[in-house]
Order: sequence, then structure tokens, then C-alpha cells
Amino acid sequence: MPALSARERRELPDRAFAYIDREGRRRLPINDESHVRAALARFNQVQFEDDDARAAAFKRLLLAARKYGIVPIGFMTRQMRPRAGSSTKKSKLPTGRVTLLFTDIEASTALLEMLGDGYIDVLNDVRSLMRDAVGSVGGAEVDARADEFFAAFPRASDAVQAALAIQRTLIERRWPGGIKVLVRAGIHSGTPKVTEGSYVGIQVHTANRICSAAHGGQILISDQTQEAMDGAAPAGVSLRELGPFRLRGIVRGHVLFQVEAPGLPVTFPPPRDAGVVRATDAS
Repeated sequence: MPALSARERRELPDRAFAYIDREGRRRLPINDESHVRAALARFNQVQFEDDDARAAAFKRLLLAARKYGIVPIGFMTRQMRPRAGSSTKKSKLPTGRVTLLFTDIEASTALLEMLGDGYIDVLNDVRSLMRDAVGSVGGAEVDARADEFFAAFPRASDAVQAALAIQRTLIERRWPGGIKVLVRAGIHSGTPKVTEGSYVGIQVHTANRICSAAHGGQILISDQTQEAMDGAAPAGVSLRELGPFRLRGIVRGHVLFQVEAPGLPVTFPPPRDAGVVRATDAS
């Protein structure tokens, strides 16, 4: 990227900078594609006067990125993480036999291209309602990266209840421009190990793959979650057996079930990224 000379910088209009402080100092030039990319990389190095100034610069930078066809998904994810000194606290993770919930926004790249800088507001809203749903039944947020959300629950029925609340709220919510925001949801139960504020083990990968196998608006659970529920499904909920599947990258086959309840769609194509295996192989 060619450096701007003092004269070139003076001749640029104010709109060519993402941030201008109260003393008139202009920071983060966004006058062309190379400078926009540089501003994205340096954004966290700038000392903003307050959160409002930071938010305004953030929006100007995203608008410039859209103008030059830059899709800064990783940049947006970094900005949404709590900054140093944040008071955000994560709940203590349950241990022993737990039930894991993964969600993922369907067609997120298309939504980003359609909404531009407005996508960050949609993503914040989605995460907020997910946190409300998880917290309302005693679950714990494990992680949130890009368009994925990961939570854990001591009881399988609570994980299903949270997934239902998420899907129903997304369906009922009116989104900007009349868009539809749909998420895939996958649920699996097991005994993963807790380490450094997260989980490790094949149970985590299985839950993630079940989420990947689902379609937007659909909730899929494994046979182990169905067993863990032991007849304790939330009121009005039924489980439709879809059959045995081999999940991508998982040796053990699993029988998948679709969660069905009032207010949710029931008709979906076959599971994504999952190949059907014989029932005898799913044990």
C-alpha cells in the first residue's frame, strides 16, 4: 500500500477517513481499497474518544469495505468480542453428562452481502436472543464465533427447550428489509472434558456435525440426546425419527431425530452433509 504524503493527506476530504476526533485529527484513511484493508487491520490500534466515536468509525469502515467488495467477516467477529475490562461474565460450565447445543446462521454470507454494515446489528440481535433463551433454562454459553453459537446444559430437555425458544423467536421477529434469518440447530449428549473454559472430546464434534446436517429452522438431536431425555420432552414436543446417519468425520453412526412442536416448520430435505448408513451400523 503506497503511503500518503502529507500533502496528499491534506487534500483528502473528511469523508475519506473513518475517524475524526474532536481536535480534527483524521485517522484510518479509507480513500481506496488498499487503505480500507489497512484500516480494517489497524482498527483495534486506534484510541477512540468514547464508544460512540468507535461505533461511528466502525460503520464508516464497513460501508467503505462494502463499496470495494471487501467481506470483513473475521473483522466483525473480532469487534464483537468483549474488550479488556468488559464486565461480561460467562456462566460456570456444567460437568459430567451434559447436553451440547450448536447453532449456525444459514446463508450468512448472502445476508452480509445484502445488509452490509447492517449485518452486525442482525448478528448482535441473534446472539442476544440466543443468550436469553439459553439463560432462561439454566444453560451456559460456551462460545460464539462468527455465525456459530455453542451452549451447554445439565439436562437434555432444557437444551431442546432453548432451541425451541430460539427458533420460535427468529420466526416471529421482523427483520430489516423483510429478510429471513434462519439458524440450524444440532443437539448431542455425552461426557466431554472441561478445559480452559470450554469442552473437548468427540461429543463436541458430534454436536457440531449434527448442527451442520440440519437446515435453517430445523432442530436435530442425536439418539443419545433422545435417550437422555427419557420421556421428559417439553410439553407439546414430539421427536420424529429420521433414521441412522454417518456424520461427516465421525466414525460412530447416529440415529437422528427432528424436534417437532407448534409454531415450527416440519418439512425439510434430507439432512445435509450426512450419508445414510444401515441401521445395524448405527449402534
